Amino acid sequence: MSPKKERTAAGRRLRRRPLLSVLGAVTGIALTVVPLSTAHMASAATSSAQAKGRRVSAWSPSMTTGGRSFHDQTIRMVVHSSVPGSGARVTLSNRYGTTPLVVGAVDVAVQARGGDATRGTIRNVTFGKSRRLTIPAGAEEVSDVVPISVGAGENLLVSLYLPGRTGISTWHSDAFDTTYLASGNHTGDTDATAFGTTTSSWYYLAGLDVVSATAKGTVVAFGDSITDGYRSSTGTYSRWPDFLGRRLGAGPGPQRLSVVDAGIGGNRVLTDAPILWRGVSALKRFGHDALGQPGVKNVVLFEGINDIGNNAGPDGQPLTAQDLIDGYRILITEAHADHVRIIGATLMPDEGNSYYTPAAEAIRQDVNHWIRTSAAFDGVIDFDRAMRDPADPAALYPPYDSGDHLHPGDVGMKALADAIDLRLLRA
Repeated sequence: MSPKKERTAAGRRLRRRPLLSVLGAVTGIALTVVPLSTAHMASAATSSAQAKGRRVSAWSPSMTTGGRSFHDQTIRMVVHSSVPGSGARVTLSNRYGTTPLVVGAVDVAVQARGGDATRGTIRNVTFGKSRRLTIPAGAEEVSDVVPISVGAGENLLVSLYLPGRTGISTWHSDAFDTTYLASGNHTGDTDATAFGTTTSSWYYLAGLDVVSATAKGTVVAFGDSITDGYRSSTGTYSRWPDFLGRRLGAGPGPQRLSVVDAGIGGNRVLTDAPILWRGVSALKRFGHDALGQPGVKNVVLFEGINDIGNNAGPDGQPLTAQDLIDGYRILITEAHADHVRIIGATLMPDEGNSYYTPAAEAIRQDVNHWIRTSAAFDGVIDFDRAMRDPADPAALYPPYDSGDHLHPGDVGMKALADAIDLRLLRA
């Protein structure tokens, strides 16, 4: 893994390429990787403002393939910022597309309520000083700096007009938030009257980064559906990374770190999920989704239960604890090559879920023992210890269980965030 690359024009980091073949994990999904567009110099005033803070990622869902097609439609999506900042930039992704994506217009505004924008806050978003752009298949584009500010825990609305037929979209399936759809171009609308349809996914919108006077770096929560927030309450920002961001913001002194959620439901460490929108393996996406984040300083790695529950070892073989440990070691090596701290989280109990078998439990215990004792990670978060039932350590503590014996509910999500020693996360 090469050292971090910086854009020469404006100091923006390139999004990282995925690792395409590790431990025989390639399953036939072809990924075309095209570099981001050349950055454009900001104005002198913007550069002066940026000198007063650090650019960090404020919100950035991991993207997959398999989303619906659009034609002559506007998509209005909610972005929940983990940190206060200004000088926002938007990342659009056609990373998993097979044809060029034509974008007719983009704007961003402060959310008033639902799909309604706060009057007077709508800002046009440009890419290379143009409102219209075409994103090649496999590529992403980062916008010019937008003169808008956002507070910690505040929502922005990003509206994206797609004039042509898109084909299968790059998306994030499980947003646990509301996205608004309208026919035609309604990017400039303050109210959401034209947005008569809603969905619960994000499309093409892969990131928001800001210049923050308080955050000195980014924490990436990297994982599967537990990190993605499955079974948390929609629109309440009750995923454990959301709670972690609020803990950091409420601590004494200025907030030192932003938090972004790189969880994908059904994702695995070693192999691609057979359902396309569950994503390519962690081994393939880690360099892009975690190490590619602006300002990344720490990664919390909390993934592996889907490998165990599906008995999904490399090359179609049954999984062993050593397979998973070898995968973790590769991710640790990648993070350290980029001078990023990587914190390992133990895997939670799942007795009562279909994933549970005595053989799977033995692998989980062996993997957790290695995470705790190997000293391979830069720190350890013991989610297993924090979440297990004292009366039955192979099962989740009932008040934390959403009901499926695998995913925490809102109370459990908060317990996960509360179990993290903030001293592990360094700027």
